[in-house]
Amino acid sequence: MNADKNAEIHFGMNAKSPFVYLIALGSNQRHSELGSSANVVKHAVDALEMTDIDVVAHSPIVRSAAVGPSQRQYTNSTAIIITPLSPPALLARLHDVEAHFGRKRRGERWRARVLDLDIILWSGGIWADDGLSIPHPAMRTRDFVLSPAAAIAPDWRDPVTGLTICQLQSRLSRPKPLDAAT
Repeated sequence: MNADKNAEIHFGMNAKSPFVYLIALGSNQRHSELGSSANVVKHAVDALEMTDIDVVAHSPIVRSAAVGPSQRQYTNSTAIIITPLSPPALLARLHDVEAHFGRKRRGERWRARVLDLDIILWSGGIWADDGLSIPHPAMRTRDFVLSPAAAIAPDWRDPVTGLTICQLQSRLSRPKPLDAAT
């Protein structure tokens, strides 16, 4: 989807409408059949398309350095989906997709993984329960989420800060002043 079509997506939907979600996709491990992490992400976008989930846009794929102890470079993308599923129901569905691609949840954060799917934002604003927080707590500090997201949803606002994805990405990527102590 190109930037001109962003106007067709309405982020503030009423309670009777399906929800719009921004999903982050990442991979830093080859798949035995699909091969490269870039192929994994491409196929994962296709796998998100289900009878009750419509993928309406997806960003170009970008490469990024690993977060945490994993040494493997990541392949990342984002997608906008529309679904009637609640955040917990969608999270369960995303975990099913990850498992289908061979991801095994072992309780270790930031390890190499075939596929990682995260809910970043949703049209319902803020969501918080024991297993899920929306907006994603780390989204404002992750260029590998904000850059692809800015390509497909530049005007979507973070309900916590009120800033758009584009503004968040600009703040994150702009040069920082030098520390006076150095």
